[in-house]
Amino acid sequence: MVQHKTQTVAYVRVSSADQNLDRQLEAIGEVDRVFEEKVSGGSRADRAALLDCIRYVRDGDTVRVASMDRLARSLGDLRDIVDEITGKGASVEFVKEQQTYSRDTDDAIGRLMLNLLGAFAEFERTLIRERQREGIRIARTAGKYKGRARKLSDDQVAEARRLIGSGVPKATVARDFGIDRTTLYRMLATPLSHADADAVTGDGATT
Repeated sequence: MVQHKTQTVAYVRVSSADQNLDRQLEAIGEVDRVFEEKVSGGSRADRAALLDCIRYVRDGDTVRVASMDRLARSLGDLRDIVDEITGKGASVEFVKEQQTYSRDTDDAIGRLMLNLLGAFAEFERTLIRERQREGIRIARTAGKYKGRARKLSDDQVAEARRLIGSGVPKATVARDFGIDRTTLYRMLATPLSHADADAVTGDGATT
């Protein structure tokens, strides 16, 4: 019987298309394969690369992640994902926390450390969100908060509308403009000026 060669694979994630994965990849180092995605960690159903990673690993493999918050956004989700991976005989290595979990380390101390570090990561994210909300509130009070910067110019929005109107899928348009679909939908919801509307419909006056 031929024994399969064990592999070390990486899972990396950022929340939006305009963020990059370089810092995580540098922290993780050399691996046999990388599973990457640019999507919020809120719902596992939307994280295709994570599902592919879990399906891919086998007994003896290692999944290396830059930090716990890249793998999961809540303590419950973190435990479930780690259990799913270790249940296949693979291990999970968290670089930032310097922790590795596998079936061999699934004891009371290992479980306690996972819960403590996972809870701390979740608490840290909550503090960051609260500081962001407080900063926005202060900026609004001072009249300095302008909201999110536009990702596309008016001409680009008009071109996106034209492409979608001609049958090009919205996901393709978003990818071609280098933005995520949420940003595209927000841009499409912005009312057109008369000039842009003419550009989309082809009704502009000629001179």
